[in-house]
Amino acid sequence: MITVQFKLSPSAGQEELLRDTVAEYISSVNDLIDYCCAQIKAPKLSSASFIAALPSAVKNEAVNTVRSVLRKHARGACKTLPVLRKPVATWNNQNYRVAEESITFPVWAGGKSNRITVKAFIGEHQRERLSGRLGSLRVTQKNGKWIAQVAVEAQPAAKPGSGAMGVDLGLKVPAVAVTDMGKVKFSGNGRMNKYMKRRHRSRRKALGKAKKRKAIERLGNKEQRWMRDQDHKVSREIVDFAIANKIGAIRMERLANIRRTASTSRKNEKNLHTWSFHRLASFIEYKANMAGIAVEYVDPAYTSQKCPKCGKANHVKDREYKCVCGYGTHRDIVGAVNIISAPVAASNRRPA
Repeated sequence: MITVQFKLSPSAGQEELLRDTVAEYISSVNDLIDYCCAQIKAPKLSSASFIAALPSAVKNEAVNTVRSVLRKHARGACKTLPVLRKPVATWNNQNYRVAEESITFPVWAGGKSNRITVKAFIGEHQRERLSGRLGSLRVTQKNGKWIAQVAVEAQPAAKPGSGAMGVDLGLKVPAVAVTDMGKVKFSGNGRMNKYMKRRHRSRRKALGKAKKRKAIERLGNKEQRWMRDQDHKVSREIVDFAIANKIGAIRMERLANIRRTASTSRKNEKNLHTWSFHRLASFIEYKANMAGIAVEYVDPAYTSQKCPKCGKANHVKDREYKCVCGYGTHRDIVGAVNIISAPVAASNRRPA
């Protein structure tokens, strides 16, 4: 099982119901634990064993929480009987529904169980994970923010193929993948990414002159959310391309110290120093691992210069790679092709 977490944005009335629900849930759990410990023989608990302002499905989950706490205490996992203080409530998988931008579940309101639909911020990568078989739902509060945590049964990884694929990461084209059979996949829009960065950079500068610190923080978070979403989309395209071509291993460059060693034009210098190559590589790695595909990191030396046909190193000024032997193609394709046969790096991974 894996846990998918996303933020909730309840209305004022819904937030009051959530506060009442989690408070009643924790209070019921702690009272039941005290009751069970006071008995000579452990009682048989059910939702009918106690009275609480909770839907019956939530009362059943409270009973399951009590049993779990008592089992942990019995086997010595905790020396003293724990007292639950964190605001949380749990629903089973038959009592909630997740939509595109909302989640629906029952709470106690007006002396009876009522279902509420709460606005949810569910990203692309979270929707991908929610496509599996859903387990229980936990709603909790962290730093004043309401959070939903959904347990999802991880899909069994398909049997990987035997092929290899090189992936070259860059600015103008975020990711270029080439299989050992010569199939090519360009993913992402580097120009759009750079436009968004320039737009937010200009806006931050204007807000800085106006000394609007909080607005700058909100804008920075918005930019990072957008870039993170783009990295998720690109990584999903790359892994889907690998699955479709029966790839057993994805190879990428170990981009250690790239910001100190890479040469770039003056107009791309700011983007190079704010680009998260490490995040995109991490997203590709975890999605590949979930699909049963291995990920290897190779030495990046000369991967964009060496000719895949004759082995001669050529310095490329434009996007088109040309060698004296007659070989020519897109320079990022050359990098991805050379990554396939490059030696594995001594340190499998270092942050970029």
